[in-house]
Amino acid sequence: MSDPVLTPISADDADELLTVQRAAFVSEALIYGTADMPPLTQTLEQLRAELEDGQGWVARVDGRLVGAIRARDVDGVLMIGRIAIAPDQQGSGIGRMLLAAAESHSAAPVAELFTGSLSEANLRLYERCGYIEANRIPQDDGIEQVFMRKQLSGQ
Repeated sequence: MSDPVLTPISADDADELLTVQRAAFVSEALIYGTADMPPLTQTLEQLRAELEDGQGWVARVDGRLVGAIRARDVDGVLMIGRIAIAPDQQGSGIGRMLLAAAESHSAAPVAELFTGSLSEANLRLYERCGYIEANRIPQDDGIEQVFMRKQLSGQ
């Protein structure tokens, strides 16, 4: 297997990305006991529109889209969202590569992302990548949204 190749995300990636996104978030749906979450309910048309002016990166291995990250600079903060890694590629370092690419291509001094409090693997990954818990927001279902921040060096 070849090393992952990272390229900027585009609307042309929408078809493949939707497949990877849905496959990646099935495990989250199982953890939370519901498939009613935006990464699983988003339509192809919605994703295409989002990618038209979106920032982010995709990772491909031997031409196959295996991961993606969305990001945008908002008021001096790099907002990171929808990190999706194909299930057979999870744990291979692609998530770390995508985070590093988003961070290094931003002029923002700080990055922020969030995940659910039951997503232990995500929390561990983000902590290993230098993110620190900044805030927890309780949800109606007893689960918390965990917001994490990272100071970006050299920016």
